[in-house]
Amino acid sequence: MQTAEIQRRWLNFFEQRGHTVVPSASLVSDDPSLMFTVAGMVPFVPYLSGLVPAPYDRATSVQKCIRTNDIEEVGKTPRHGTFFQMCGNFSFGDYFKEGAIKFAWELLTTSEADGGLGFSPDDLWVTVYEEDDEAFALWQQHSSLPDERIQRLGKDTNYWSTGQPGPAGPCSEIFFDLGPEYGIDGGPATDDDRYVEIWNLVFMQYQIADVKSKLDFTIVGDLPKQNIDTGMGLERVAFIKQGVNNMYEIDQVRPVLDRAAELAGKTYGAAIEDDVRLRVIADHVRSGLMLIGDGVTPSNEGRGYILRRLLRRVTLSMRLLGVNGPSFAELFPVSRDAMQAAYPEVAENFDFISRVAYAEEKTFLRTLASGIQILDSAIEAAVSASQPGKAGSTGASVDGDTAFLLHDTHGFPVELTLEIAEEAGVSVDREVFATLMQEQRDRAKADAKAKKGQRADLAVYKELRGLGETAFVGYDSLVHESKVLGIVVDGAPAQEAREGEIAELVLAETALFAESGGQDSDNGVIVGDGFEAEVLDVQKPVPGLIVHTVKVTVGSIGVDARAETRVDADYRRGATQAHSATHIVHAALRDVLGPNAHQAGSYNKAGYMRLDFTHSEALSAATKSEIEEISNLAIRSNYAVVTREMALDDAKAMGAMALFGEKYGERVRVVDIGGEWSRELCAGTHVATAAEVGMINLVSESSVGSTNRRVESLVGLEAFQSFAAERLIVQQLAGGLRVPRSEVVSRVEDLSAQLRAAEKKIAALEAAKLAERVPELFAGAERAGSVALVSADLGTVGSPDDLRGLVTQLRDKFGSEPGVVLLAGTVAEGKPVVIAATTAAARELGVKAGDLAKRGAQVLGGGGGGKPDLAQGGGTDPSQIPAALAEMRRTIEA
Repeated sequence: MQTAEIQRRWLNFFEQRGHTVVPSASLVSDDPSLMFTVAGMVPFVPYLSGLVPAPYDRATSVQKCIRTNDIEEVGKTPRHGTFFQMCGNFSFGDYFKEGAIKFAWELLTTSEADGGLGFSPDDLWVTVYEEDDEAFALWQQHSSLPDERIQRLGKDTNYWSTGQPGPAGPCSEIFFDLGPEYGIDGGPATDDDRYVEIWNLVFMQYQIADVKSKLDFTIVGDLPKQNIDTGMGLERVAFIKQGVNNMYEIDQVRPVLDRAAELAGKTYGAAIEDDVRLRVIADHVRSGLMLIGDGVTPSNEGRGYILRRLLRRVTLSMRLLGVNGPSFAELFPVSRDAMQAAYPEVAENFDFISRVAYAEEKTFLRTLASGIQILDSAIEAAVSASQPGKAGSTGASVDGDTAFLLHDTHGFPVELTLEIAEEAGVSVDREVFATLMQEQRDRAKADAKAKKGQRADLAVYKELRGLGETAFVGYDSLVHESKVLGIVVDGAPAQEAREGEIAELVLAETALFAESGGQDSDNGVIVGDGFEAEVLDVQKPVPGLIVHTVKVTVGSIGVDARAETRVDADYRRGATQAHSATHIVHAALRDVLGPNAHQAGSYNKAGYMRLDFTHSEALSAATKSEIEEISNLAIRSNYAVVTREMALDDAKAMGAMALFGEKYGERVRVVDIGGEWSRELCAGTHVATAAEVGMINLVSESSVGSTNRRVESLVGLEAFQSFAAERLIVQQLAGGLRVPRSEVVSRVEDLSAQLRAAEKKIAALEAAKLAERVPELFAGAERAGSVALVSADLGTVGSPDDLRGLVTQLRDKFGSEPGVVLLAGTVAEGKPVVIAATTAAARELGVKAGDLAKRGAQVLGGGGGGKPDLAQGGGTDPSQIPAALAEMRRTIEA
């Protein structure tokens, strides 16, 4: 049974039993505490917790999920995958334990011919919470399982909670028995891999408090509504139904594995180590495909970092299988073909997905090439340091600092460091590397904990959201009277906010726009009888609830008070100009660069807009000028701006663009500028006609990743003011240079050329002056161990290049003799520099310039290194130059 067919049967089964079919949410979670959607129930948390009233009594979904906390286990076990699909059925105060158990048993054991999944009852086991007599009895009543195959287990496995005060309850898990050849008898209680958990039924029935851990809490009462949250692992059911050994061999994953094996000339099943790598490739390619399809792009932080790590693990695994060149163009199309039956959008968006993935692979292959050069130098130094007779020699080893630097700074995988070092007969100090990695993880955890601590507890909004959805009326009016429904002070509900306090206000309706869709929140005030408050921020902490953060400037505000929201009209005008300008620039980008230039993020506020878009190359000056011109021509043409509300499907059918990272309900607003020229789904505020934008001044274009670019623009009056300021600068330059404005550029170029010529002449004179010191310095050579040594602090020098030229001249004077030159000085801004050079004879004695420069630079408070014949180091403390030269000499004599 194909995976897509299992998905279809699941949804049909529950739809026929009164469940609303809810499409999979994006892998990018709405929950601010989560990077990704990590479980099927995540999109339903506001309903299950009672934070938001559920729009249906029962629902079902097949949810895309990403988890990377067990990434090191991928490929090693039958069921660890970073991307997986969770089939779920949910009840919000409707049916409870009996309904959930009856549905599960019916779907699993109904024959395939009758629309079920066709499992034999003889292969199934069930676990329940040890104190849940009700669930045990219901399984006895509604299944054909003997009592011994309904096992009671403890709280650690069969009790669900979030680990925080709130809803909790026992759960019941369903397992498939793979058979005696896979492990021992005894059922799931043995915790043996023979028993595969395929379905978990969570019975949310209690409210818990005094939570010390997931196992230590106090049940304080029943929930007002008992809820059901279940999850069946689609990949787990698929590998059982398809008769394969693990999730990597199912129809949605195996084709990528086979293509990778073909490219590498490997046979799957022939070697355990190769098999693990092939499974990692198959899993991560699919995860990358789905993440990019949901708008995630590679970066060095957050979700983008996780995606980058997954893609780079694919490249690394291919390399370890012997494929050193690009492979994504072979692998991603195979994954697309395997997934499109369940997710047609991966085929529709494949041009974008492939460009992002291929660009990341190209970048990483360059990183690998440069990292290998650094590692080769480190291996050469390690081999040299381990030569017989060398003081302190204990065998060739690359230090852990170097391995960590390669990993952390250059993105060079430690697995590859170990492999290359092993091939060269050199070890790696893994203990130091592991210590540095742990320190990095500890810092990251501390940072994450600090950030988490800054977030408000969303539970405080639960009762407020229960009063209804906040109505935004600001599209049509900038002033609106409403009622204060709730007040939050210092994170807790309050009846009053007093003068001078910072508080959060929830009103029944508001004219103030809450930050969303890239548009910053409105400025304004909230006033009423005897009070006034300055609006600091407006946000939507949970769907449907608008919260105003205010500073009470006059009087006090109480719950139930009448309050008038007043939008700052000038700020709103600037914000609408900037938001409409974002749409205009986006359309102009697509005109110039083609339809693949998708918006990948935006931010706009009064007078300013920023737009990120998918493109891998910098824009030329001519291209930027063309985009700016098209944008301003749209303004001059005074395109009509038309906003309509309609069903999401209707909006997509008429070609409205749904932007990556945005979440849309069943009803959406469509904004047209110039008809089809710019047609996007957007809930922001906009001008009535394009001419109201005034002017667009494209001020910058930059990179925000290997596949994303960013343009920034000033809008309206701010754009004019910028042009006026630049005009004044040109006027001042023309006056100072005594040339017409039209000749300013050529005159500046002439002066620049004259300056460069003068600097070149000065540098030549300084170099010649330094060269005159060669005889004097060489005459002062001393013995240092078994080599002749020239060592000197030259004071202030023009540049490191001047110093390097002098060093090589002195080294050449040693001829075939073992000689070393150590020169130091200060360059621009007083930065100290040391340069070391060695003759071939000195290197044969084990004296390497790279080692010397590194030791000297450490004394100077910096770093350095280089080749054995010539190397450079630098630092921050020029007063330590004598000590650095002395340390380098001691290294030679050691």
